[in-house]
Amino acid sequence: MTETETATLAGGCFWCIEAAFEELAGVEDVTSGYAGGDTDNPTYRQVCSGSTGHAEVVQVEYDSEAIAYEDLLEVFFRIHDPTTKDKQGPDVGSQYRSAVYYHDDEQKAVVERFVHNLQSGGEFESYENDEIVTEIAALDTFWRAEEKHQNYYDKNPNDRYCQFHAEPKVKKVREQFADRTAKNV
Repeated sequence: MTETETATLAGGCFWCIEAAFEELAGVEDVTSGYAGGDTDNPTYRQVCSGSTGHAEVVQVEYDSEAIAYEDLLEVFFRIHDPTTKDKQGPDVGSQYRSAVYYHDDEQKAVVERFVHNLQSGGEFESYENDEIVTEIAALDTFWRAEEKHQNYYDKNPNDRYCQFHAEPKVKKVREQFADRTAKNV
């Protein structure tokens, strides 16, 4: 059995981020949940109220021999806007912030270097005058979201929110990262 690693990422609504990462070869599982807050075992309703301090996140379990952490970061920074504080698309509030919750010192060093290179290297030409505001913090606790939020896009493809916000992220992954999608490897 392949040993996997875990990345924890927040980039707006977890339904959208989860659906995009499910497309990638080497990704074994994606779990929606909450991190970065101060309430034990928060509910979706509590997190959406903005009172718990949590962000909606996904935990990406991946085979590091098939896909690198840097590849996950590249996809992550392409499917959300890392320059908007507490906002992604129509979703506003600290629970929708851009964040990378690292699991160890190696992930911390990689993400810090990655963000520095993005900010200084002109990778985001359309954001060249905007600062990347992605929070980089150690993962304290990951709380799994309620079951109805797991694989939400797959279970609800006709949901209007998914059609307008998740589907474009999935299409972006399929187009911009076609060489890394599960269907093309």
